[in-house]
Amino acid sequence: MSKMFPRIGRRRTLQGAAAGVVALGLLLWWLLPLGEDPPSGSITFSTGTPSGVYQEYATMLRDELAKDMPNLKVTLTTSNGSQENVQRVADGDADFTIAAADAVQTYESRHQGASARLRGVARLYDDYVQLVVDHDSDIRSLADLKGRTVATGLPRSGVRLIAERVLKAAGVDPVKDITAVSEGIDTGPEKLRQGKIDAFFWSGGVPTGGLRDLAKTFDFRFVPIDASLVAKMHDQDSSTGYYRATNMPESAYPTIQDGNTVPTIAVANLLMTRTDVDPRLTEWLTRTVLKSRDDIGSQVHSAQLVDLRTAIYTDPLRLHDGARRYYRSVKP
Repeated sequence: MSKMFPRIGRRRTLQGAAAGVVALGLLLWWLLPLGEDPPSGSITFSTGTPSGVYQEYATMLRDELAKDMPNLKVTLTTSNGSQENVQRVADGDADFTIAAADAVQTYESRHQGASARLRGVARLYDDYVQLVVDHDSDIRSLADLKGRTVATGLPRSGVRLIAERVLKAAGVDPVKDITAVSEGIDTGPEKLRQGKIDAFFWSGGVPTGGLRDLAKTFDFRFVPIDASLVAKMHDQDSSTGYYRATNMPESAYPTIQDGNTVPTIAVANLLMTRTDVDPRLTEWLTRTVLKSRDDIGSQVHSAQLVDLRTAIYTDPLRLHDGARRYYRSVKP
């Protein structure tokens, strides 16, 4: 006796095939625009200090862009950080960059109307303020920094901007109460190890390579930054509203944190450009940023936090037309 099989109607077969075609079409749209030649030419991307997350992220993004747009030349230029990055894009010295939201708003406050030519591409990940001291240091709070030598970041960096604001909120005058030195993540760790400074500020995604490397050879710890300081910082000026109280996750530097979170302050990072940058190029670049999240995130942990649902929130910047076109194309 022959076996009986359920009969599949021709209509259901056609519906299934159609659904498969639609799914394939959506996948191809996510990967590359069907029938389009990739943009070509050259762009300059302003990054950050060599040991910072901006540089690490941008280097890997350049590799991903080369896969999608092989005829696009991407030049990376290091910088002191967020404040310098915003200035470079505004002046036309760079086409794309990453900058913290507070630095973007600060630029607008200092150059009224100048930010009208700046545009957002994507919200990426948060920077965490990290105040680092020797494990055996008697510095337990921000108030204990008085009379000490403290690295507050490089000139025109996002670190310098936020460090000075944190200190003021804690009642510590960054000019009179401490000996402030201009050291960043490239030099601060070694100066701390040598005992030439008592503490240094860093603001970046976690883990940051410079601190991850320091943890291999030097026992340090993080000084907690109390949540109550955020409200005081918000009263300083319009750009401080982008700070929020949070905890640095225990997984950031496991050998240092010993399973504990660290109270601190965070601020969002934005991928940004200018109004005159080609919309089609910006659309392709936005697509690459989102689809390469997992590949880049396997090496740069912060990149794992790039998310389609939050990427469009680039306040205080309006979305670039090319970025908006991409987000609309993948909207459910």
